[in-house]
Amino acid sequence: MSRRVSSSCLRVLSKLRNRHFVLWDIVTQGLCISFAFLIRLEEFFPISYGKSVLFYAILASLIKVAIYRAMGIYKRMWRYAGTDELVTLIFANFMGSAALTLLIYGVFSPLGLMARMPRSIPIIEFILSLCIAAFPRMLLRLVTARQASREKPLPRQGFSKVVIAGAGQAGITVLREINQNPQLGYVVVAMVDDDPQKQGLEIMGCRVRGTLADVARIVQETGANKMIIAMPSVGGDVVRHLRDACRNLKLEMLTMPGIYELIDGRVSVERLRNIQIEDLLRRDPVETDRESIRQLVAHRRVLVTGGGGSIGSELCRQIASYGPTSLIVLGHGENSLYDIQRELRLKWPWVTVDYVVADVRDECRLNHIFDLYRPEIVFHAAAHKHVPLMEDNIQDAVTNNVHGTRNLVETCARYDVPRFVMISTDKAVNPTSVMGVTKRIAEMVVQDVAQRTGKAYVAVRFGNVLGSRGSVVPLFQQQIAAGGPVTVTDARVQRYFMTIPEAVQLVLQAGVLGTGGEVFVLDMGQPIKIIDLARDMIELAGLEPDVDIEIKITGLRPGEKLFEELILDKETYVRSKCDKVYVLKQDIREGEALLERVDELLDAARQKDGDHVRQLLHDLVPEFVEPCSDSFEDEQDLPLASKNGLSHPGLSSAPIQS
Repeated sequence: MSRRVSSSCLRVLSKLRNRHFVLWDIVTQGLCISFAFLIRLEEFFPISYGKSVLFYAILASLIKVAIYRAMGIYKRMWRYAGTDELVTLIFANFMGSAALTLLIYGVFSPLGLMARMPRSIPIIEFILSLCIAAFPRMLLRLVTARQASREKPLPRQGFSKVVIAGAGQAGITVLREINQNPQLGYVVVAMVDDDPQKQGLEIMGCRVRGTLADVARIVQETGANKMIIAMPSVGGDVVRHLRDACRNLKLEMLTMPGIYELIDGRVSVERLRNIQIEDLLRRDPVETDRESIRQLVAHRRVLVTGGGGSIGSELCRQIASYGPTSLIVLGHGENSLYDIQRELRLKWPWVTVDYVVADVRDECRLNHIFDLYRPEIVFHAAAHKHVPLMEDNIQDAVTNNVHGTRNLVETCARYDVPRFVMISTDKAVNPTSVMGVTKRIAEMVVQDVAQRTGKAYVAVRFGNVLGSRGSVVPLFQQQIAAGGPVTVTDARVQRYFMTIPEAVQLVLQAGVLGTGGEVFVLDMGQPIKIIDLARDMIELAGLEPDVDIEIKITGLRPGEKLFEELILDKETYVRSKCDKVYVLKQDIREGEALLERVDELLDAARQKDGDHVRQLLHDLVPEFVEPCSDSFEDEQDLPLASKNGLSHPGLSSAPIQS
């Protein structure tokens, strides 16, 4: 009999809708007043207060229901409620009780329209009304969860048995989605986490059975055949360890994207993917001040040059997410602009975006664009960046990287643009290539305009970005897909790497920090040997290096170094407010002399006088050296910074000042 009554109650609860909650609140919120008097005075309807209690109760019902409706309480799906819904209910109830107290004790009682009542009544009323409002809603949530647990299919043939690595917020979100969506074909048999406080805990019916080091034992005990890494903030060393463990155990492996790929903060099963090289090279996430970036970008007109490129397009994505007044995407290639146009329209349709096909070398065109759109912040990502190609196209490298930057920054100064951020490169430090030396001169031009105008015009210097157009990762992917060989210029070559979203986040942070003339350097972490990168990518493809895919050494190309640096030996740097962004201490005081030499350089480039251009490049940047491919005969000739790392990884051994 009791079971029959219980099941009948469950059926009634499962049919509850928001209109039923409205009726519940109208009836019960008024009763809370009487119960408050019962608790305080031990009388349910005290005669001494007469009609005042009745008026108080009616007013409570009307005000509470009105505030609940205004705050969207009746639009919530309470059968799937979570912490957000509960917090909203608490806040709405507090607002209702506060409004009631203000009216009763601040207006009606002083005017003599109601009897004076005990001051503890509002406190008791708040607690009672919250409990009464939450009771049916939370009960419905519990009933729904119980029904779901009963209906969830038991593990059966064809379901993948999953171990989730990470019992934090991301892991719990993945577990919840798997439990609620049996059509995914997963059943979670265990979770692992290195946090000792989580060991042995049970989360939504799944137990944390050990640490990451216990994966082999747990797989053997549970018969798991798949692992999901739900730790977006861990470093690449952890991902690499789990990758190796899964390979030995013949476990299929999926991962959540890294924290910089989750800029929107959305974690879901839909975002799970196979392990990529970016995951193996992940670094600990940098804590950027996202609120200050929002204040920089929100409600402003922002222009991005090179908007169709790898860095430029990611700048557009992240800027769009902060809600600018308008975004002007400027690019020279119409196809790349078309691609980013489609993406921005799909993901941020409410943001006003203008797409401009233009060349930064065209001063008249820039004047027209600035006159039309009046940008307030400019991010300059347009540049020729391919090192070997620029060795053979020196005039175009100079006109685009130097003349284009000068045109743009001087146009910004004429139109009183308050902020300008130029994207530079580690190849500008002790440059050995035409691309590197032209970017160094572009930095000098930006610094000169900043010093003359006092405006916040800065440059940001960083190394290679994973997956950027024309970089080594897409090249290796193509070579592996073609069956090899994978070509590496030199077994000793090493580079700094950073993911595109991470680099752009730090560029935006540098834009906040800049006051004028600074060159910001991003901490790139430890350098990675390119040959190790090649081996990792071959293994990720399920192949064996030098067995299935040959790794072929081809020799350094023109303009290439064995290693890259991020600052000059003569430069010093100071920490900025952001932990991984450093500020170089430089003084560019050449003024007119610099501009005269840049004019001479541009004239020589226009006249296609290659020898004169090279001589002027050396004059402008004395540290520019064009090395032979055997510049370093042995690894011991590499600077200490490139071999052993530093106390501040990713930066040279120049002194740091606090």
